[in-house]
Amino acid sequence: MQALSTSALTPAQPPLVHITESSHDVAIDLIYAGKNNFTGQVIYAHALCFLHPQAEACLRQAVAAARGMGLRLKILDAFRPQEAQEALWAVAPNPDYVADPAQGSNHTRGVAVDLTLVGADGQALDMGTPVDTMHPASHHFHAAHPAAVQINRMRLLTVMLEAGFVHHPREWWHYELPEAQRFALIDSHAFMACVPAVENHAFHRVPD
Repeated sequence: MQALSTSALTPAQPPLVHITESSHDVAIDLIYAGKNNFTGQVIYAHALCFLHPQAEACLRQAVAAARGMGLRLKILDAFRPQEAQEALWAVAPNPDYVADPAQGSNHTRGVAVDLTLVGADGQALDMGTPVDTMHPASHHFHAAHPAAVQINRMRLLTVMLEAGFVHHPREWWHYELPEAQRFALIDSHAFMACVPAVENHAFHRVPD
């Protein structure tokens, strides 16, 4: 299926900024670049992390805020091509947790990021559920979680809200820019222009 695009990108504005551990002082573990995700399959054939320039600017503020708490951000997903969104939908067509690719995902706009916090020991804080748990326990303010989990989620919420993101009520890990749908969907051709030619990365599809 052809990737969606709602408007042309201006030549002066690169559609995506490459995020690396060294350039942004974050940990990166893109879950869809391996099998440790809810599909049990590899969705990306790469482990490259990208965000829209405005989201990248907010991410830098979030990194600084987390550092002030003695913590570090760990990115689990960021820009997601249309083909990958279609693959996720094929496995879990649940609009409460997976955006319908016919409507477009805010990840495909480059303005959404899935992430958590890690401590000084490099271990992720206890957030009560793994990422992509499609259950009420993953909702931000699920009352059944112990106080320690609630505090950890509030730390992440505080860091991200102060940086200019908004939260997803059903996914403690998901943050995006306000009014995300005002941003254009970024098609795969524009994305590949951001990837060094020598990399020649492609995306796997989950079999239907």
